[in-house]
Amino acid sequence: MTEFPRITRDPAVMAGKACIRGKRVTVAMILGNLGEGVGIDELLAAYPYLEREDVLEALRYASWMAQEREIALEPAA
Repeated sequence: MTEFPRITRDPAVMAGKACIRGKRVTVAMILGNLGEGVGIDELLAAYPYLEREDVLEALRYASWMAQEREIALEPAA
C-alpha cells in the first residue's frame, strides 16, 4: 500500500471515512469542492487549519484509490 501520512481513518471520526490528519475534514469533501471549481487557495481560506499539502495528498489518495477499482461506465453519446 502507498503511504499517505496525512490521511487517517478512525471509526470515531466521521464514521471512519478518510480524513485529513484526524480532523473532521474528509477527503471526499475536499474533492467535491475542487470538482465544483473551488480553488485550493479558497479551500485553505475557508479551512485555515488545512495545509496545501493536505489538499495535494487528498488528490494523490483519490488517484491511488481510482487505480484500484474498475467501474463499468456507459459509453459516451
